[in-house]
Amino acid sequence: MKRFVIAFSILLAVIVSLNAQAQLPDFKPLVKKASPAVVNISTIQKTPTKSATGFNFQGPNGEEIPEIFRHFFRFPDQGGEPDTPQSKTPRSLGSGFIISSDGYILTNHHVVKSAEQVLVRLSDRRELEAEVVGSDERSDVALLKIDAVGLPVAKVGDSSQLEPGEWVLAIGSPFGFDHSVTAGIVSATGRALANETYVPFIQTDVAINPGNSGGPLFNLDGEVIGINSQIYTRSGGFMGLSFAIPIDVAMNVSQQLKTEGYVTRGWLGVVIQEVNKDLAESFGLEKPAGALVAKVLRNSPAEAAGLKEGDIIVKFDGQTINMSSDLPHQVGRVSPGSEIKMSVVRNGDKEKIWVTIGTLPNEGRPQKASQNQQAEPESNRLNIVISELAVEQKEKWNINNGISIQRVLPGAGANAGLVAGDVVTMLNGSRVESVPQFIELVNQLPESKAVPMRIVRRGSPLFIPLKLRND
Repeated sequence: MKRFVIAFSILLAVIVSLNAQAQLPDFKPLVKKASPAVVNISTIQKTPTKSATGFNFQGPNGEEIPEIFRHFFRFPDQGGEPDTPQSKTPRSLGSGFIISSDGYILTNHHVVKSAEQVLVRLSDRRELEAEVVGSDERSDVALLKIDAVGLPVAKVGDSSQLEPGEWVLAIGSPFGFDHSVTAGIVSATGRALANETYVPFIQTDVAINPGNSGGPLFNLDGEVIGINSQIYTRSGGFMGLSFAIPIDVAMNVSQQLKTEGYVTRGWLGVVIQEVNKDLAESFGLEKPAGALVAKVLRNSPAEAAGLKEGDIIVKFDGQTINMSSDLPHQVGRVSPGSEIKMSVVRNGDKEKIWVTIGTLPNEGRPQKASQNQQAEPESNRLNIVISELAVEQKEKWNINNGISIQRVLPGAGANAGLVAGDVVTMLNGSRVESVPQFIELVNQLPESKAVPMRIVRRGSPLFIPLKLRND
């Protein structure tokens, strides 16, 4: 009986193992078919660049992460030491893939940035010099061209159909090892990263390392659905968080680079912020959602359309805006001159607004902080010391109205997060024009109910929820 139980257990384990293996995808046909279109890219830089180990970037919530690699493309030369700032001809390695048989190749902007010479090594070991047709820093996409015909071409898929949980596969040159294959699943789509507002990244757990940058991310049909671009790490190595540029975004950029030599994006002209639980309550929303308009830029499409500070954009061109980070890449993909319908929440009511999208300026205007203009302070119900807004502050911060906070004492203002130097420009839907008018607005505030307050802090506008507690 005991032998029978043991034999049955072994048989059951074998069956379970075979079933598990049968459910896993067979990547061999995909790799054989797709690999020839993947290339290795090396560059000689115009100027020495800092070693990758010196980079310092931020995490997804803006927190500082020490020793983090974001763009992975540098590696030690074979048998040598890593490139240093003193190197005369620092080299970087990345990957790419062929999108046309006459030699057009996609890769990352950061792989070829500041390159004096770009070399492409094909799967048949040929090495050809490439021309940089165009490169776009905002999307981190670059288009190259080599003088060759009859090349193997990667099949381009549709990244908009991608769903979390799908199997994906990457082919690239990590640390210079050509045509290395790694696989995993899609962890999330439409992921927004710090300082990368125009790309809805695909997040995966595919192992990506230095040299994979610019390489293709395939679905099980052998179609490219992304370009591997970034990872997050605390150790300097792969930690399960990889990010790829959706191929839909990359192909749109590459087409513009090919035909125009530059990329144009839609522009709305607003400064937005996330709607958290407290802000949602203060604006009368059932749940946190949408993009809160903290500032409408002058002479912008938003201003022309009648968009107001305090509006919450919940739909843009038919697409629901759940997070504020959803809005920039939705606006950016729209062709300038297009008329788009938006849904906004204004004073608790939903309204439809039509806007003609403009062209995103190449350079944004830097916002500078200014020293607070001292004036005779007055106390108020928030227990903050305030003064009239000085002309100097108005000019430096490009604002027309508000009052300046000189000091914050324990109380409702401090609880709301106000700090000295803040400028209050709006309270509970009303513009703040002077100190007396502000005090009157404060005296009219209800107790134990959050209301929105718009402030300008170090030149940047944002809304905060303010609640007077009945203690």
